[in-house]
Amino acid sequence: MAAHMLVIWHSRTGASEAMAHAAAQHEAARLMRAGDVTAQDLLAASGYVFVCPENLATMSGAMKEMFDTNYYPVLGQIEGRPYATIIAAGSDGQGAQRQLDRIATGWRLKRVAEPLIVNFSAQSAQEILAAKTVPTKILQKCHTLGMSMGEGITLGVF
Repeated sequence: MAAHMLVIWHSRTGASEAMAHAAAQHEAARLMRAGDVTAQDLLAASGYVFVCPENLATMSGAMKEMFDTNYYPVLGQIEGRPYATIIAAGSDGQGAQRQLDRIATGWRLKRVAEPLIVNFSAQSAQEILAAKTVPTKILQKCHTLGMSMGEGITLGVF
């Protein structure tokens, strides 16, 4: 099987989904909703981009469930593989980022890109629950991250 990058996402308001799609434009990318990811999908991938919203200062529950379900079945089998993260935040996104990094550390993954945290400044319930439109500039950053990571995996740089 050819090397590929697995872009795993969860979204409630459309922001994380749009950013995941932008990151998954490389020919080596495979895009999957967090709830559909299995241990076999993780084992088959050469690297990962995790894309999710920050909910109540942590990663979204669906993304956490993906990790909870697959953590032990792949433990010790994916060490050293590259990863990157994209977080849709209402404020600072640091809680979700720390949580993702702690899990990646447990799996012994290697971060290959700076975290991309996009602050949508949503503070009220109405703003938080509203559908989000991701600015073109941010989608371009997601696209660049995905293309760079995909190329690095394809060329065996990571």
